Amino acid sequence: MKEASDVTMDIRLARVDSRLLHGQVATVWTKSVAPNRILIVSDGVAKDTLRKTLITQAAPPGVRANVITIDKMCRIYHDPQFDVFKVLLLTETVEDMVRLVKGGVDLAKVGVGIGSLVFSSGMKMITDSIAVGPQQAAALRYLHDDAGLEVFAQKVPADRKQSLMTLLTKNGF
Repeated sequence: MKEASDVTMDIRLARVDSRLLHGQVATVWTKSVAPNRILIVSDGVAKDTLRKTLITQAAPPGVRANVITIDKMCRIYHDPQFDVFKVLLLTETVEDMVRLVKGGVDLAKVGVGIGSLVFSSGMKMITDSIAVGPQQAAALRYLHDDAGLEVFAQKVPADRKQSLMTLLTKNGF
């Protein structure tokens, strides 16, 4: 029998994707990791009723999607009531994923997959779907160097994982 301290929800995939829950995630990733719950963790989306509604409606049949704040995710992660959750965890930014890790969410088994990071001024495209600036690079390095997590780029499960650290170095970060 597991001790109370060993009991936590089963995170099957932790993914940063600017688009959050979209076609690829709803179909291909859900089939691959077989979650019973998709948790979209975003303070901004949790406050935006329209985005929240649209995102939760994108969940595939048989899988519930919830939008929650970062603080709430950190609270429920260790709550035995949520141990039945087999989770596909999504954040919009690398910085949000860092806040989850700092808040006690253990991603050692799954690492952090990066799907897409939207381009904005001052950023550099390091793959065809991932844009990084100094802030994102620092957050990615924290996840890898300080938290000891595998951090990788992977659009779909059939693609090979690419090390984000290699991509950062190759692109001058």
